[in-house]
Amino acid sequence: HGIPLSLIVTIFYSDTRTNHHCSQVNSTKGLLKREKYFEIGGLKVKSFTKRFFRVVFRQKSNYLLNLEAIIAELNEMSSKSRKDNNAREMIMTPLKRAKLASELFTRFEGNPILTAKDWPYPINSVFNPGAVHINGDVLLLNRVEDMRGFSHFCVARSKNGLTDWQIDSEPTMEADQQSHEERWGLEDPRIVWLEEQKQYGITYVSFGMGGPVVSLAITRNFKTFARLGGMIPPEDKDACLFPRRFNGRFALIHRPVVRGEAHIWMSMSPDLKHWGDHRVLLSTRYAHWDGARIGLGCQPIEIPEGWLIVYHGVRHTTASQIYRTGLALLDKNEPWRVLRRSEEWVLGPREDYERIGDVSDVTFVTGGVVMPETNQLYLYYGAADDKVAVAIGDMDKIREYIMMCPKVS
Repeated sequence: HGIPLSLIVTIFYSDTRTNHHCSQVNSTKGLLKREKYFEIGGLKVKSFTKRFFRVVFRQKSNYLLNLEAIIAELNEMSSKSRKDNNAREMIMTPLKRAKLASELFTRFEGNPILTAKDWPYPINSVFNPGAVHINGDVLLLNRVEDMRGFSHFCVARSKNGLTDWQIDSEPTMEADQQSHEERWGLEDPRIVWLEEQKQYGITYVSFGMGGPVVSLAITRNFKTFARLGGMIPPEDKDACLFPRRFNGRFALIHRPVVRGEAHIWMSMSPDLKHWGDHRVLLSTRYAHWDGARIGLGCQPIEIPEGWLIVYHGVRHTTASQIYRTGLALLDKNEPWRVLRRSEEWVLGPREDYERIGDVSDVTFVTGGVVMPETNQLYLYYGAADDKVAVAIGDMDKIREYIMMCPKVS
């Protein structure tokens, strides 16, 4: 039913944000010209006035207000506004996320932090360290390649994790030449504190005649090590345990090569010896920066939202290949469930020390330490496969970024 426009009317209007009681609005055509706002619940409102009268004056019929028509059109305008906002959000969120990704990690100005020149004995290169915070120091268990091309591990310690590294005077852990499993060297360690065993678990690649295999050693002091042998048959790399059991079983992230495909897998074990329930955790993404190969970076890092996973992705180019770094988020209690995954990389070869070396264009993260004093994540990585560098990120921003990443169905 129509109401003469000249009457003073009371209109109740509801939108998606608030409920407004527009009391005694003098609904005359001249009001638009005379008044720049009117009051709703004691507040002076401008934008709603324009929306309201824009609808009112579309109603012809001698300026009669059809309240049902007005409400219907206001709802339609509100719906269109929401759709427009959603469309803008869909455009802006990836841009905002990409900007955040590009600024997430800052390279230490003193990079590279370790090179072959720093070593107390002759070596070809040092790279791909496992990392842990222990007894007030940052400890790096570095992969060191000797002048034969075989690798061993050597410890370097620093109070601040950046400078003044104290390097062991001789190899800390060498390959057992009597073992077929590791006779050609030890590579790419990852370190995690095993809560149940009260020891550090070191997963690493043993290289022998059968190919690369994931092996496990445990230690309390990084001076003596107990080798527990191979965990998963070759060809397998890029492995790390979680610090505790899930539903009574240990979980291992690793990267086997199956049919020439290199995805990230997870396997479960009741005793750290017998492994099963194998499943693909993360797959390569065709045509993306991580389309050729992927593999675990540093050890899983527990955050309030779940388990933060740092991983490397490889893209083939006409010249060679590029190793970059991305992030993913796993469920805290069921880590075989992937919650989110970054679309863009957060660290990639840019500086000369990352682009020039034994292997060009490589940023290969293997160690991570959260510094308690600053809440910063130090990511230690092999740069161009012959030196060690570190990138630093704020944990709050990292958490913000990973929660902006797309959900994984």
